[in-house]
Amino acid sequence: MANVAVVGAQWGDEGKGKVVDWLSERADIVVRFQGGHNAGHTLVIGDKTFKLSLLPSGVVRSGKLGVIGNGVVVDPWALCAEIDKLAAQGVAVSRDNLRIAENATLILPLHRELDAIREEAAGTGKIGTTGRGIGPAYEDKVGRRAIRVQDLRNPATLGAKIDRILVHHNALRRGLSQPEISKDTLFAELKEIAPKILPFMDVTWDLLDHERRAGKRILFEGAQGALLDIDHGTYPFVTSSNTVAAQAATGSGMGPRSIGYVLGIAKAYTTRVGSGPFPTELNDEIGTRIGERGREFGTVTGRKRRCGWFDATLVRQTLKIAGIDGIALTKLDVLDGFDEIKVGVGYMLDGERIDRLPAGSGAQARVQPIYETLPGWTQSTHGARSWSELPAQAVKYVRYIEELIERPVTMLSTSPERDDTILMKDPFAD
Repeated sequence: MANVAVVGAQWGDEGKGKVVDWLSERADIVVRFQGGHNAGHTLVIGDKTFKLSLLPSGVVRSGKLGVIGNGVVVDPWALCAEIDKLAAQGVAVSRDNLRIAENATLILPLHRELDAIREEAAGTGKIGTTGRGIGPAYEDKVGRRAIRVQDLRNPATLGAKIDRILVHHNALRRGLSQPEISKDTLFAELKEIAPKILPFMDVTWDLLDHERRAGKRILFEGAQGALLDIDHGTYPFVTSSNTVAAQAATGSGMGPRSIGYVLGIAKAYTTRVGSGPFPTELNDEIGTRIGERGREFGTVTGRKRRCGWFDATLVRQTLKIAGIDGIALTKLDVLDGFDEIKVGVGYMLDGERIDRLPAGSGAQARVQPIYETLPGWTQSTHGARSWSELPAQAVKYVRYIEELIERPVTMLSTSPERDDTILMKDPFAD
């Protein structure tokens, strides 16, 4: 059996939660490998809806182990709140179903504050951050001054680590006319939260290697989407980590050969939250209609998502960069009832046709989409579980997307319900 990595092929919010939950039934271990609690997954299991942001999706299923890898930045207070919320829904989180990498970086209150302060100061130049401290925490990680999970177990050395991080942050705060952070206050906060987090700590790279050798099936769960990748996304309107499949290896401590299949998730249209370029965005009644039918509001932030037609040029580019083998196409049913459906097949930039999104933010803002128009369908695709249940024009639409993105559609989702899925290939099969 092949281990599987799931990554978003657009700007996030592609429906990874449902797909990961569907796959987690076939997996033994589910691993988060990047990001933080700025990304959300909505899981609908029976009559219960679970909204997860930091915990791996596997924790809501009995007998599965969830692992938060070293590539994730962990807000321990947000994690405890999420654990408590699940407990209220009847899901107990313990060491039996959750482990956290000892070398994962912590998000501190000062990170959240700095995120909000800088975003406010940016004015019209806002990036569109969620304000949860993700970026500042990654900055401290790269700056080699971060406090990590393992640091919580030794109060005797924690003080010196706090001194190191505060030298940087208090200088920033003075420059931004903000009060300095008290060492004693931060130390007390960390000392209080430590007993709630340390029971989950483990040497997760060793754990995963052992389980892989034992033949366990591992599912690597990505957050955000490839177009938000710090290197390959629409910079600077991106997240602070690598979101492509290669990060599954780095962010979990496993070698790249441990990943057998990379499944990309893409909506049958396109959405984006926050600022940044969006070539096929629809600022009209059609965009509003897609957003209302697709219930396009952020799981974590509640922010309204920008909506537009499917951009095959972008998805094809991300599939190549992210190393995606096939895609799960979600929310096909949202397009039911449109007289015609457009697909972005290229761009015009300064009078020249191009078949990629350029790296420069100025050029990204100037590109104009080239569309092909397809006939829509009047019949419902909602809840379809086989190709025979789909209208002919819906099938043609899916096949046309496959042709444009140069990868097969291996799964097709037709509603938020987990079982409303058409499977063409099991990603876990060799």
